[in-house]
Amino acid sequence: MFSRIFGNNKSKHESKAGFKTLHKLTETLAMLEKKERVLQRKASEEMEKAKEFTRTKNKKAAIQCLKRKKLFEHQIEQLGNFQLRIHDQMIMLEGAKATSQTVEALKTGAAEMRSIQRTLNVKNVDKTMEEINEQTENTRLMQEALGAPFGVASDIDEDELEAELEELESAGLEEVEEERLLQPAKNGATIRLRVLPAGKPSSSATCKPFVKGNHQNDKDEEDDDGLEELVELQRAMAL
Repeated sequence: MFSRIFGNNKSKHESKAGFKTLHKLTETLAMLEKKERVLQRKASEEMEKAKEFTRTKNKKAAIQCLKRKKLFEHQIEQLGNFQLRIHDQMIMLEGAKATSQTVEALKTGAAEMRSIQRTLNVKNVDKTMEEINEQTENTRLMQEALGAPFGVASDIDEDELEAELEELESAGLEEVEEERLLQPAKNGATIRLRVLPAGKPSSSATCKPFVKGNHQNDKDEEDDDGLEELVELQRAMAL
């Protein structure tokens, strides 16, 4: 397992070999670049000599300088091709190394997945999910049992409560209506009702407005008191 994760001796040896190869190619490339600079300097020197011989009318010497310049330029061209090949080789080697590392990482991941799946399969997952669902259902049932009413609360009839609530609402509406009827009139008078006992003519009942500070109201009130005494006297004689 540790060899899969951290790499074995073989992979380490291959890594060292790849590093040495890249290092060798880098050194060779640096050597070719240095040699190319030397040849370019020599070619420039031969060109300057050819110009000097041309000014002195030494045609033969000038031609020899140009020949050497051409040879140097040919070598420079070859060195350029060599450098291009080395660059190409380095790029291919780095790509191959990246590919190898990628494949090795994928192999490590696949091996680890196989190791995990040895202890974990579809049956185990299904069994685990069944246990989770069962525990969830048990929890729901327990919560419902704890939330259910018990004792006196379980004997209460919801229909009776609804009927009682309707009675309370009706009584409340009647009280509101009575309060509205007993409110003072707009002209400031208060309605006073006097109802005679049962069995007496309803015409004897009076309904007179009462206004503060009105002497007529005081007189009417005295007449009402006298009428009430007369009714009481008639009732006593009837007995």
